[in-house]
Amino acid sequence: MSAKIHFILTSFILSLSTAVMTMNSNLDLQSAIDALDLYGYEKKHSTDLEQARNKQQMAKYIGSLDYSLRRLQILQETVNELVEEKKYELTRQENIQTFKTKIINISREFNMSYADVLDVMAVLEQK
Repeated sequence: MSAKIHFILTSFILSLSTAVMTMNSNLDLQSAIDALDLYGYEKKHSTDLEQARNKQQMAKYIGSLDYSLRRLQILQETVNELVEEKKYELTRQENIQTFKTKIINISREFNMSYADVLDVMAVLEQK
């Protein structure tokens, strides 16, 4: 957890506990609501990568790292490799699902069980 988030959480907890202990007036309730609002706002606008949900936020975070050109190029290469791995894995999962669907359709067409279709395919593969 970054120091900024830790500070925000600590402030939030202090504000909330103070408001809960002396919840006798609307002013204390308002203080608790304000603390919640501040926490939500800070969390949304944090430069923490975990909070980055769009290109602008991620660019702000990466810029805050103050990396040299070489380190940015290494980061870019690493991210590109991870993206390619994710794409490959998604394509692989789609192909597996398509294959399973085809087997299900064949089993329905020939009124066979899924396992029977797999057994026939295994026998044909051995020939």
